[in-house]
Amino acid sequence: MIEQILCPPIATAETFDDDRAAVLFPEEKAAVAGAVESRRREFSTGRACARAALSRLGKPPVPIPSGPRGAPQWPQGVTGSITHCPGYRGAAVAWTRDVVSLGLDAEPNEPLPDQGMLDIIATEPERVRLAGLAEANPRISWERLLFSAKESVYKTWFPLTGRWLDFESADIVIDPASGTFTAFLLVQGPAEGLVINGLPLDRLHGRWRADQGLLVTAIAVPA
Repeated sequence: MIEQILCPPIATAETFDDDRAAVLFPEEKAAVAGAVESRRREFSTGRACARAALSRLGKPPVPIPSGPRGAPQWPQGVTGSITHCPGYRGAAVAWTRDVVSLGLDAEPNEPLPDQGMLDIIATEPERVRLAGLAEANPRISWERLLFSAKESVYKTWFPLTGRWLDFESADIVIDPASGTFTAFLLVQGPAEGLVINGLPLDRLHGRWRADQGLLVTAIAVPA
């Protein structure tokens, strides 16, 4: 799925089941020490996907430990993102000379588990737009897609800034026809002085896909 929304020079790998043969490096085991078996499997399979994607860049298998807030720590000169949800694990990587930062997220194409979550993750303009999208195409859980897009925004934002980003700090406009979305960053302070490709970082552009009962979103900031 992700190769349809992330193209070369980005390398991707995905699976729809856990790799029970996946082995973690010692540096990675601390992240799931004491975790339940299902969490260990999804973590291990996600790391296996990441190493498979890295191999397509010509990189040998290396540890990908967890850093601040659980963010994967990539080899020098590489950026990437890992995601997992029920029935899916995936990873995307690229050389930083080609891509400044990557964000990837997958979710089941189902309503949010708690309807109260919508009030937490969505701004009022977003809720209005979601209602229109749901009326036009009820086969897609647009609220879950919004959540996924905001997760991709955060995964892209954090490596660039090292700062937290709240749900209400980005206003996302989803284009159902083109399979794209734009995130307008509403932050004050953290983005000041952050310039990417000669422009201030005030918005991020992403792509999304709905297929096989899943929703996948991704953002790539080109270098």
